[in-house]
Amino acid sequence: MVDGKSAGGSYWRTGASTVEAFPTQLQMFHTHPAVMEGPHWHAQVEVNFIVEGKVHYRMADREVVLTKGDLCLFWGGIPHQMDWRSDDTIYAGAHLPLVHFFRLNLPNGVQQHLMAGHVLILRATDPADGCNFERWNLYARSGDPAKAAHAVNELLLRIERMRFEPYELLPGVAAAITVDEFDQRALPLALRICSYIADNFRDDISIADIAAEFAIHPKYAMSVFRRSTGMTLNEYLNLLRLSYAQAMLMREDANVLHIAMESGFGSLSAFNKSFRRLAGMTPSSFRRAGMTA
Repeated sequence: MVDGKSAGGSYWRTGASTVEAFPTQLQMFHTHPAVMEGPHWHAQVEVNFIVEGKVHYRMADREVVLTKGDLCLFWGGIPHQMDWRSDDTIYAGAHLPLVHFFRLNLPNGVQQHLMAGHVLILRATDPADGCNFERWNLYARSGDPAKAAHAVNELLLRIERMRFEPYELLPGVAAAITVDEFDQRALPLALRICSYIADNFRDDISIADIAAEFAIHPKYAMSVFRRSTGMTLNEYLNLLRLSYAQAMLMREDANVLHIAMESGFGSLSAFNKSFRRLAGMTPSSFRRAGMTA
């Protein structure tokens, strides 16, 4: 495996205008990727389709290799890094907000597994996928709302079709695994809660505030969200805040205390504690590593 910089390009760096700062937007891409300078995370499910070439990912404690024709889904809340790719690599895909992801008609348990850090890979893809991903990206960026909506609908249908195809779940999990089903009756409420949190995570909101918004008991709100998404309310709220903070940290003029407040954390100590738990380092160390890479 060659060094990232010698593989035909510069390092990719997170920034204030990238996916981390926009957790409620479905964004598509079709590009020759840059190697990532370090792990990043975001509050969307990532869809990757390898049009050409080969990529190597580090995802938490595992390594994942994707080659031409592979279609892959994983939860972006798990720190991940494309640390190598071949010179000819072109990859396409999207970042799916949870509101879209949990509405997909996938086999029972797939969403739960992905939220727990598993990786879904389909290696026997359709010959038309390469052209379709390129067209969907063009439609999404066309400025035409009708074309953009059409692209999103076709993309979601393509992902749903994976349930009929020979996918695999990594690491070493069979597709036919038996798990408890989602609480489908509670899912609409959980998705409304997702949207509310995504719209208000930068404010000083608590679980009591979230529950009051929907006129339900806080314990019921926590239970519904956990049974429907596999995450606690606090985990999702913190991830949105940390994703937004990550993007702000790459702005040289942003003070760390200001970032903590702007991201919705009530104090610098709470921000440092949450950031260290996810990234394995302090916000200041993360910034220094990014600026010097």
